[in-house]
Amino acid sequence: MATQAAVAANDRPIMRIRDRAEFRSKPRPLTMRAETTVADAVAEMSRRRYGSVVVTDADERVQGIVTERDVMTKMVHEGRDAATTPLSEIMTAEPRVASADDDVLDWLRIMSNERFRRLPVVDADGRVTAVFTQGDFVSYTWPDLMGQARELAKATVFRNWHFFLIGGGLMVYTIVMAIVLGTV
Repeated sequence: MATQAAVAANDRPIMRIRDRAEFRSKPRPLTMRAETTVADAVAEMSRRRYGSVVVTDADERVQGIVTERDVMTKMVHEGRDAATTPLSEIMTAEPRVASADDDVLDWLRIMSNERFRRLPVVDADGRVTAVFTQGDFVSYTWPDLMGQARELAKATVFRNWHFFLIGGGLMVYTIVMAIVLGTV
C-alpha cells in the first residue's frame, strides 16, 4: 500500500522508506562483528564494492557502522595497523537507525543536518535489513522537486491567467505590426 495518501503534519505527502523501489532491491548489507579486523572488513568491502560495514551483535542488532571515511581518518591517517585493529576501535558506535515506515524527507533532512551519509534501516526487532545512503534519498527528491515546480508553474499561470492573456495579446500585436510595417 503506497503512502502517497498519508500526509505529514504540515500537509505534505509522506513517502516511507519501504515505499522506495530501492528498499526491495537493495542487496543485503555487509555486517560484521566488532572484533573483526579492519583489514578483513576492508577486503570484503572492496570485494563487494560497499562503502560501509554495519557492526552487529550476534543477533544482527546494530552496534556501530564503519565507513570508508572512518578507515581513511582513523586508520590510514593515524598510521594504525589494519591487520590488528578491530572494527570496534574505529566504528561510529550507536549510529542513528531508521524504521522502514519512517518518512524519507525527514531522514534526508536529519542526515543533512547531522552530516552523515549512511543510514541503517532496522526491523521491529532492531535487526538491520538495509542501508540507505543520502544518494538513495536524493533520487527521490529530484523528481519530487520537479513535480512541485510543475504544479507551482500551473498554479501561477492559472491564478494570473489574465496577465498572461494580456501579455500574450501584446506580443502577438507587436509581431503582427512588425510584419505589417516591415512590408509597407
